[in-house]
Amino acid sequence: MVLSVITPSPLKGCITSQPSKSMAHRAIISAFLAKGKSVIDNIVLSEDIKATIEAVKSLGADVLIDDSANYAGRQCVTVISDRIFLRNNFIDCNESGSTARFIMPITRLISQEVTITGRGRLIERPFSVYKDLFAEKGVKYSDNSGKMPISLEGQLEPGIYNLPGDVSSQFITGLLFTLPLLEGNSVINITTKLESLPYIMMTLQVLNEFGITIKFNSEKMIFVIPGFQRYKSVPYYVVEGDWSQAAFFCVMGAISDHITIKGLNQNSRQGDKAIIDILNNMGAKVTINEDEITVSKSNLKGIEVDSTHIPDLIPIISVAASLSQGTTVIKNAERLRIKESDRLTTTRIVLEELGAKIIEKPDGLIIEGVAVLKGGRVSGYNDHRIVMAVAAASAVSKGVVEISGSEAIKKSYPDFWKDFAAIGGKVKIYE
Repeated sequence: MVLSVITPSPLKGCITSQPSKSMAHRAIISAFLAKGKSVIDNIVLSEDIKATIEAVKSLGADVLIDDSANYAGRQCVTVISDRIFLRNNFIDCNESGSTARFIMPITRLISQEVTITGRGRLIERPFSVYKDLFAEKGVKYSDNSGKMPISLEGQLEPGIYNLPGDVSSQFITGLLFTLPLLEGNSVINITTKLESLPYIMMTLQVLNEFGITIKFNSEKMIFVIPGFQRYKSVPYYVVEGDWSQAAFFCVMGAISDHITIKGLNQNSRQGDKAIIDILNNMGAKVTINEDEITVSKSNLKGIEVDSTHIPDLIPIISVAASLSQGTTVIKNAERLRIKESDRLTTTRIVLEELGAKIIEKPDGLIIEGVAVLKGGRVSGYNDHRIVMAVAAASAVSKGVVEISGSEAIKKSYPDFWKDFAAIGGKVKIYE
């Protein structure tokens, strides 16, 4: 277990945003589903992205990885695909929920049995949505008392798919990848209020870029998916910057000094771009200049935050709220309990241990701001976003902050400590 020891110091400077992990997953899978060669640039090989690459290789893709000629410190991934076939009928998704939920329906484009497994908390995360749907559409589904490993056999059939809107959007994305390739038309009907809509819009954007047409009726919440489609390879695709990761540095700027993040698409469909609106509402000083965002220290105030479409922002928003004047109420956040950790509980615990005042509710948090945090030793709970949130909080702590299990950042942001040091963070890593 890795221990990171942070000595509090002012954070200021400039970094380049990480490439969007969500967009990279989608581009790699779309390239695999297309015949021919696609080149995807500006990739960081986080553990989650490695899991998706290994999954598409198991299903027949050839993947070449080179250093990027255009983006320093990043990789360029070439995906070559002709057809789906099994190189390996046992697919390990590591701890990547995106990989698992995206790849499960895709494996049902062929009839052979495949077993999907994972590690850590992913093994216990829910997949019953697919279990119920697949039973109606020609696929045999078996699991280990509701947990991984999950075995799938049989070919998916086109038709009407009814899903509640409060499930992970990754289930919907998995179907959106797959249904256009079936020999018949399909409809996805969302039966309740749709959550995490921005992630689905990101999926539709990437699918369109790879030649897939899907009609979405936002009023009726229906996706109309013509069958018999074919993905088209893309000669050169660049992954845009990641607003989810940038959010941590935006908050560091708001509570410490000033930080500029380069390489962010202001017109992005990423829902976590909402961090700018949230910080503006809290009173932060935010300056936007083309693809750069600068956030400077200011007196923040408590607000109400609806997490319906931005669940991944809640740990870092909670850091900002802990250092704001007044009370912040975070609501509609029950789905955070089935992330890499129970993020409502772990966010409360780690920030309380650093001196924050937080009340945990079944579906949210109530945070009373304090002037400064005290520091201390906390667990990272094997959750990359908890580790990064604690690192951000260290900037305004009186004492040293220690994070055990900080290796969890490799899941999404392996260069986090490098970027943290580049803006003045003082961290020592003990392995």
